[in-house]
Amino acid sequence: QVQLVESGGGLVQPGGSLRLSCAASGIIFRIYDMAWYRQAPGKQRELVAEITSGGGITNYADSVKGRFTISRDSANNTVDLQMNSLKPEDTAVYYCNARRVLLPSPQYRYWGQGTQVTVSS
Repeated sequence: QVQLVESGGGLVQPGGSLRLSCAASGIIFRIYDMAWYRQAPGKQRELVAEITSGGGITNYADSVKGRFTISRDSANNTVDLQMNSLKPEDTAVYYCNARRVLLPSPQYRYWGQGTQVTVSS
């Protein structure tokens, strides 16, 4: 059974930091691109950051560039999102996403259940 389990969300003050982690199981981690998405109430789900299967290429939304860093650990099958200088606009549910890149297929896309991040004073 494929599982993506997010952790690390919580309440933080503006300007603070938070580190999210996504633990993947049931997939061959090394052949999956990984990403973090977020969705705020009343808004569309948006891509925050992504990292290629080998970890060689990263991409960030303009709104988080320079503040967030995505990384992956092949030994532990995890992908992290380090979030610094957090703003109230970053408040959202953050979701982990996995997409197979070896012979990709729409059926090989998976989502975690999400973790809430609230930035408020």
